[in-house]
Amino acid sequence: MILIADSGSSKTDWRILQPDGKITQAKTIGFNPFYQSQEQLDIELRHKLMPEISEEVTKVFYYGAGCSTEANINLIKSVLQSLFSKADIEVHHDLLAAARALCGHEPGIACIIGTGINSAYYDGKRIAENTPSLGYVLGDEGGGTHLGKQLLGDYIRKDLPKNLEDRFFKRFGLTRDDILDSVYKNERPGRFMAGFSTFIFQNINEPYCHTLVYESFKAFFEKNVIKYEAHKTQQVHFTGSVAFYYGNILRQAAADLSISVGKVIESPIAGLTLYHQKELN
Repeated sequence: MILIADSGSSKTDWRILQPDGKITQAKTIGFNPFYQSQEQLDIELRHKLMPEISEEVTKVFYYGAGCSTEANINLIKSVLQSLFSKADIEVHHDLLAAARALCGHEPGIACIIGTGINSAYYDGKRIAENTPSLGYVLGDEGGGTHLGKQLLGDYIRKDLPKNLEDRFFKRFGLTRDDILDSVYKNERPGRFMAGFSTFIFQNINEPYCHTLVYESFKAFFEKNVIKYEAHKTQQVHFTGSVAFYYGNILRQAAADLSISVGKVIESPIAGLTLYHQKELN
C-alpha cells in the first residue's frame, strides 16, 4: 500500500493506493511544522488517517508546507516512521508537489496561491529557482491570508465602501477589538485572516473586491514570477483554491503583464497521484 499526501496550511489531502490498483482518499488538518508541534501531527494522523489504513504501508510520499528545512523534514519523517515502521518514506516541500503535478517531467514555472503562496522554476526534474514567499507577515501577496488581511485592515480603518462595511458587519458582527484579538492572540492568525477571502469572492462583482484581488495578483507576479527569466518563454501554472476560484482575474492580471498562464488547478493531489503511478510503473 502506498500513501501520497499533499499538506497545505488549511488541509491535507491523502491518496491511498491499494495493492489491487484501487485508489481511496482521506483528509486531515493542514500541518506546518513552523507553526504546529510534532504531537499535533501524531494525534491527528492516529485519529483521522490510521482508521483508513487496512494493509501494511510500503511507501509514503509526503509533500508539505514548511518542509523546506532538514529539521522540519526530519520532524515529519519521525512521526510517519512511528506509524509506518516498514515503509520507505520521502518528505518534500509542497512546492515540489505543485511542480510535479503541474509540469510532470517538463520545465515550467509552478505557483501555489492558496492560503499562502509560493513559486518556482522547475526544470523538469527539480526546483531550479525559488523566490522566497516570506509568509503572511512579510509577503504572501495574492494568497488568501493576504487578501483577508487587506480586507480586515480596510474594515477597521473604515476604508471599505459603506455598503460592503454594512454587509461585512451583518455577516460577521466583528468589532475592531474582536479582530485584533483574533489576529494577535489566536494560535493560527493566518487561517483566521484567510477565512475572509470567501467574503471577497462572494462580493467579487463589487469594484472594491475586484480591485483588491487584481492588485494582489499583480503584486504576486511582480514580486515573484517576473524574477524568473523563464517567464518570458515558459508558461506559468497554478494550483491552490485562491488561484482556482479567482482564475479569470488571475489570467487578466497576468495578461496585463504579458505573462502566459497555463494550467490552473484547485489541488495538486490528482496530478501527484498520476505522477507517482507512472514512476512506480
